[in-house]
Amino acid sequence: MGKDYYKILGVEKSASKDDIKKAFYKLAHKYHPDKKGGDESKFKEVNEAYQVLSDDQKRQNYDQFGPGFENMRQGQAGGQYGPGGFGGFDFSGFQNAGFGNGGVEFDFGNLNDIFGEFFGGGMGRQRGGSKRGRDISTEMEITFSDSVFGTTRKFLMTKTSVCKTCQGTGGKPGTKMETCKHCNGQGKIHETRRSFLGAFSTTKVCEDCGGSGKVPAEKCSDCKGSGVVRNETEISLNIPAGIRDGEMMRLSGMGEAVSKGTPGDLYVKINVAPHPIFRREGNNLVMNLDLKLSDALLGTEREIDALDGKISVKVPEGVSINEILRIKGKGVPMGGKKRGDLLIKLNINMPNKLSRKEKELVEKLKEEGI
Repeated sequence: MGKDYYKILGVEKSASKDDIKKAFYKLAHKYHPDKKGGDESKFKEVNEAYQVLSDDQKRQNYDQFGPGFENMRQGQAGGQYGPGGFGGFDFSGFQNAGFGNGGVEFDFGNLNDIFGEFFGGGMGRQRGGSKRGRDISTEMEITFSDSVFGTTRKFLMTKTSVCKTCQGTGGKPGTKMETCKHCNGQGKIHETRRSFLGAFSTTKVCEDCGGSGKVPAEKCSDCKGSGVVRNETEISLNIPAGIRDGEMMRLSGMGEAVSKGTPGDLYVKINVAPHPIFRREGNNLVMNLDLKLSDALLGTEREIDALDGKISVKVPEGVSINEILRIKGKGVPMGGKKRGDLLIKLNINMPNKLSRKEKELVEKLKEEGI
């Protein structure tokens, strides 16, 4: 029996796309092989489940044919359904079995391919038949200040990328492009196959030219004609102002590249380092400010080193313990020129022991009814 993808992600069969995405992000973060205590096999299993359930067509096929419908495991590499063929059934045993009708022999051996084409071509292909690279993920830690105001970070990642020498064409720079002999320049291959279910006509993208109808006369020396190479790539990430701890950023087309296809996406989880003074509540920044009893009674003015520069804060006389001062427009940017507020929680330090003079002063205050 095949895997239960809903059980793997820990969601109900009625789960929405958002629920499935949230469950995937949580488990992918937990099992990521680059993390301490990660589990590569479980990470791949979670990714496999997500690739099926996040795609409407694949999810429909999976729901229709049950847990045995393992159409994801080998889809990245070859566009096929699972090891047992479509729906868990292997028709290869019927190959050249000699069944016929009026002397016409049926080919049972290609039913796996027929069903694969008929129901979408398997994982690793987008609608229309073009191949798509694998989605990948990583994590990045940024400072609290950068999370508030935004920043640009550059990092290196080893992955399969489009060849810079040939720009993904697979041809030597300057070489002529010739008509693909496999598809005669059509970019697609039309096939008609007969089976005991009838005749199936299928159209698929030509593997040799990737659908362009053209192939280079001379291959690129760097990628050997594949159009992709595995190397260390510098990636620039623009982190927006106000991003929260644990948020996931998606870089479209920055995942694994694939020969004569479309690159996958890169997901970057943002981890925000805590700040020694400030914390975030919604779009507001919150901090504590310690005051002497005399400052609380008589008022004072204090200079605070805020995230975007120093500001002067006036503390009115007679403030109470845990009273909050609000400085408007000094919080988290909210888009445009709007920002949240800075909330300053006042902590009044009460003396543990009084000197003789201090006691005399307090007694006088007591006589005044204070």
